Amino acid sequence: MLQVQDLTFTISDRFALKNLDFTLKKGQHLAVIGESGCGKTTLLKLIYGLYDWDAGHIQWLDTPVTGPKENLVPGMPFIKYLSQDFDLMPFISVEENVQKFLSRLYPKESAARTQELLEVVEMTAFAKAHVKTLSGGQKQRVALAQALAKEPELLLLDEPFSHIDNFRKNILRRKLFTYLKKQEITCVVATHDSTDILSYMDETLVMYEGKIIAHKPTLDLYNNPNTHYIASLFGEVNEVPKSWFYKDVPDGEMVLLYPHQLISSKNGVKVAIRNSYFKGDHWLIKATKNNIPIFFKSDIQIKNQTNVSINLITYN
Repeated sequence: MLQVQDLTFTISDRFALKNLDFTLKKGQHLAVIGESGCGKTTLLKLIYGLYDWDAGHIQWLDTPVTGPKENLVPGMPFIKYLSQDFDLMPFISVEENVQKFLSRLYPKESAARTQELLEVVEMTAFAKAHVKTLSGGQKQRVALAQALAKEPELLLLDEPFSHIDNFRKNILRRKLFTYLKKQEITCVVATHDSTDILSYMDETLVMYEGKIIAHKPTLDLYNNPNTHYIASLFGEVNEVPKSWFYKDVPDGEMVLLYPHQLISSKNGVKVAIRNSYFKGDHWLIKATKNNIPIFFKSDIQIKNQTNVSINLITYN
């Protein structure tokens, strides 16, 4: 397993990663989420061995991870790190960029392995194309194939789909994470995209100002966020008085509710509609009550300035 124990790393006088402590079992997938600048990318670089930390310990299975002071070439050989600034050779082909990480002693096996990886990242049609001719998203997919070439034991991905078109992301996510699970490759993903998290990550770790503030199974964290900050990382969230929807609740107590937990109804909390946003399969409605904004889902658009009632969705 991956063990990070009491890890501290000072970046500047104004910011440091402090006392980071967590474990991850072999074959599991972990999302690292948090606002920009909270330390997600730095954590991945520390796990890879690109920095020397101030205190603490990082270990993969029985092997300690060490930084540049102990390695002429920084980075651990059994770990692969795919950064946002992927490093490719522009004047050779896509398949050559992948094959350079495979053994030349077994050309048939190397060629078959290259084709397998290009299928995973959906770049088979571009195998002969020079990297310099590719788009940013295509280059990112080639870099991903490179990272998988030697089947790392631990794969670190920093915003792995940030350059890839939305229509291709969903297919690529399914193929990639299915492949990683099949090969039992442990994966840590730093991301801002909740779609990366909810369907594919076994656990989610939340960072804030260089500290870990939550680490739980992903569904538990999503269903039971204990702060507005954590809930907001998964999408739109309401923080409203609990007494609006629950009886016998003291004044001042607040509750966190996602828009999909609320619906317009005949009886309930009266709100004033301010705007409607079309989301394809539903409308996201913005309303207010006592100058407090509240968002809920609707099957239809609701006219601005209309007064409606909303309530919690109940399931039979």
